Amino acid sequence: MRCLAPIILSLSLTPAMACETALLLAIDVSNSVDSGEYRLQADGLADALQDPQVVETMVQDQIAVAVMQWSGVGEQEISIPWTRITHAGQAAEVSAQARSMTRAFILSGTATGDAISFALPLFDQVPDCKRRVIDISTDGTANAGDDVRMIRTTAQRAGVTINGIGIESMGLTVTNYLRTAVITRDGFVMTARMHRDYPAAIKAKILREITKIIS
Repeated sequence: MRCLAPIILSLSLTPAMACETALLLAIDVSNSVDSGEYRLQADGLADALQDPQVVETMVQDQIAVAVMQWSGVGEQEISIPWTRITHAGQAAEVSAQARSMTRAFILSGTATGDAISFALPLFDQVPDCKRRVIDISTDGTANAGDDVRMIRTTAQRAGVTINGIGIESMGLTVTNYLRTAVITRDGFVMTARMHRDYPAAIKAKILREITKIIS
């Protein structure tokens, strides 16, 4: 029994891993997104969550991930609740859930501000995470709901980062809208040329969001 005591003491003093980032992935399912485009978003997200580099980083930093679908006023839904990624199996489970997600809304508007308002209180469920990030994916500008610029200010004051991915059909209209009206001062925007480019863009975006910035 004498030799076991130091081992037990050592285990009891081992610190728990801290959550580096809480990442809320917010997917636009408004009227401009057809069924094929929705499928590209869901499958692209699922593939990104299976990428070896993404999985390795999520496990290493104990990333918490959740997925919400959003559209018009009052149309927001948590499709995958917060999941702390502590091993590769959990990442695979979240990926499978993303691939099998049922579309939450159809034939509705684009209320970007309302989506962010809905998202902000969700971070109360993961209070130990050092960084809090909302990842907005959209193929359009807001046409309903609250003033997104005011909501962005609220997010900044709460210490929440908003990043965006603009899915473009022509030009950079959505990208510029996200850059000027939606993302926070510490946020960034990436562009997907058409929905078919979304899978590659969301993988790059997630990896950038969960990678530590070392100055």
